[in-house]
This record gives sequence, structure tokens and C-alpha cells, in this order.
Amino acid sequence: MAKPFHSVTLDESKCKGCITCISRCPTGAIRVRNGKAKILSELCIDCGQCIRLCPHRAKKAVFDPFEVTNNFKYKIALPAPSLYGQINNLNDIDYVLTALKMMGFDDIFEVSKAAELISQATRKLMSENKLKKPIISSACPAVVRLIRVRFPELCDNVLPLLSPMETAARMAKDEAEKSTGLDRSDIGVFFISPCPAKVTDTKNPIGFDKSEVDGVLAISDIYPKLIGYMNKIDEPEQLASSGIIGVSWAGSGGEASALLNEKYLAADGIDEVIKVLEEIEDDKLSDLDFIELNACNGGCVGGVLTVENPYVARTRLQRLRKYLPVSKNHLQTDDIHSLDWSDDLEPAQVMKLSDDLETALQMMNEIDKIYNRLPMLDCGSCGAPSCRALAEDIVLGYANENDCVFQLREHIQSLARSISNLEGFIPAPFRETKNQEK
Repeated sequence: MAKPFHSVTLDESKCKGCITCISRCPTGAIRVRNGKAKILSELCIDCGQCIRLCPHRAKKAVFDPFEVTNNFKYKIALPAPSLYGQINNLNDIDYVLTALKMMGFDDIFEVSKAAELISQATRKLMSENKLKKPIISSACPAVVRLIRVRFPELCDNVLPLLSPMETAARMAKDEAEKSTGLDRSDIGVFFISPCPAKVTDTKNPIGFDKSEVDGVLAISDIYPKLIGYMNKIDEPEQLASSGIIGVSWAGSGGEASALLNEKYLAADGIDEVIKVLEEIEDDKLSDLDFIELNACNGGCVGGVLTVENPYVARTRLQRLRKYLPVSKNHLQTDDIHSLDWSDDLEPAQVMKLSDDLETALQMMNEIDKIYNRLPMLDCGSCGAPSCRALAEDIVLGYANENDCVFQLREHIQSLARSISNLEGFIPAPFRETKNQEK
């Protein structure tokens, strides 16, 4: 089985083994062994938290270079609405979209346009009362992966609809096929992304087999060139095709507010997301209909592939809203099956102890025994995010108890006492005394 793709990667040459990243990883996916960090593929959700925190910039996100667009005859850009929040004094989205065409794209399909359709589809599903409540948004791939890894009992609560990115990609290719007559394989669709989780979602999609996105460009990578072209525009093309509802998806609360339902909650930042998911597990939020969760602070505008402070970006989007209509897009039919996931969301298979049930139970028992011997301080000095994680690593053969500095200290002290006790067995002629004659 091929190893899953991850956008978040580690540059070992820059890693100092400082353990800063360990305790803040939401899924405990990082270890430090032999003085270097290691990312456990089966646990990583590509949220980008370690990229933000690493003081040595040893964590980085992988994305596609702009040159990948040259592999296709017809190139379509899918700008995320968070892109608009990066640009100061923007009062007309057409300037951004025209600049993208000047960069070499043949057409533009706004992801905010697809977001308006997903909002309408969500309202329809909610009106049918067939989904388990509270319904959790599926728009943030990092949150969906977090649920699969750490909160598997909530998989049934996740909204089974495609993300606006994937919806936009499919619609863009459908339209281009009809308008150009080209084969679908000659049409390239490129998402301009604020975060690494979106990159991973195109390589290892959840809820369906294959993404229609052919490449993911980082906002931070194209931003300088984009601004350069925007400064050359006298009169932009009329290209914008979305309104307040779609553009608002860029910030926390934008998706939820578009549902026209007061019984919702919106939370952003991975730590706050985890708190909310814990409360859902404990059945403390059963009075809510919908919950929007974004792994990045401020929503998508806070992704690590953006260039602007997320709160500044959100303020810019609020200002931009006054120039926009409420919405420009509506579903052409009540049939929304084309927007559904084709596969059910399943819990992730992570850190499997053994294929044999009896062996696995024995290993779990051993983990409990080791854990009870550890100090339960979760200090991270051992290179694992918690004492429980260290106990698991020990049983799996990746570590030993002396990796715990407290256990090691006790071991050394025990050895010192043993050596001291051996002094009585040393023959008198060779034994040192406190009052030796000078």
C-alpha cells in the first residue's frame, strides 16, 4: 500500500530537536528521536500548526510550482475567497481575476461561486432533517481528518457534501469541455490555496475517489506576481460571479451564517476546534443544528500559505462585502446528489498494535502498566507528546523507559545507591577511609 501524501513536511537539516512542536500537534503526530523531529504519517492531518510554531522553520508545506500549469492546453484558476483578503484597498474583485488571466490562465472559476451552491445544498439537506445533529461542516479538510483520527465517533455528524474547492473544479471542467470542445484531460484546473490541508485533499481526497483539481498553488507563492499585474490594469474584465455569501466563506462564521439558521456555532483555531469536538462527544451541544469548524485562526484567511495577518484579512473582506450582492448563484435543480460524497466517512486506522486481537490486548495491557510507572507530566522531554504516547512507543519498540528523564534520574540514583552499598564488600586495604593518614 502506497504511503499517503502529506503537504506538511520536515527539513531535517534545519531541525534542532527542540520539541517545540510536539505538545502542540493536535493528533500527537510528532516525535523527536536522535535529536530530530519525525512526523508520523498515519496521524498527521496537515493542519500546518507545526509550521507556525517551528522556530527554526524546519517544517514546510509542499505545493505545486506555477510551471505545472504548462502541462495543459487550457488552464483554469480557482481562487479561494481568502485570496481577496490579502489585498489592501480592494473594492473590485475583477481586478484580482483579471490579473490572474494576465498571469497565463485562460479562464477563472471562483471557489466562492461554488460555496454559494454548497450553502444552498446544505440548507436543503438540513430542511429534510435526515442528518445527525449537530451537523459538522466538511469544508475544512484538516478538521475532517482530525475527526477521523481523534474523534471517530463523530464521523456520522460530518456533512456529506463536497467542498467548494472540489465542486468548483468539477463545474469548471464541465463548462470548459462544452465551451472549448477540448478533451477533459487537456483542461487543467488549479486551486490557489491558503493552506496545506487543501493540497493534501487533492492528493488523498476523503469522501470520494479522485479530485478534479490538477494542481494547487500557494497564495504566498503567486502573490508578488499577482500584485504586479494588478498594478498594470486600467479597466478590468467583468469576471466576478459571486456575492457576499460566497466570499464570506473565507472567514470563520461565513459558512454558518449563510444557512439562515440561528442555531449554529462557529469556532476557529485548532485548539478551540478540539474543545468544541470534545463538547459534541460529551453531548453538550445537542441543541445546535450546525457547527462550522476551521483549523486555522480566523478561518481560511489564517492559513499558513497566506501572506496577511488573518484579522487584517477578515477586516478587508468585511469592507469588500459592501460592494457585493448577497448571492449570484443558485442550484438549477433540487437534485443535489452531484454534490454528495460518494463514500461514507470512516474512522482512520492509526497506530495499529497488532493484527492478532489477543496480542493487541496484551500490548494494551503492557502500555497501561508502563504508563502507570511514568510520572504523567506530559512534559515532552522524552521526545513524545505525552506519557501515554511514550508508553505506546515503548511497546511498539520505538523508545524505552529511560527516554523519560524522570525515569532515567531514578535509574541513575538507584545505580548510585547500589555502588555505595558495594563499598562494604571492598577489602580493607583497598577501601578509602575519611581520615587517611597524611
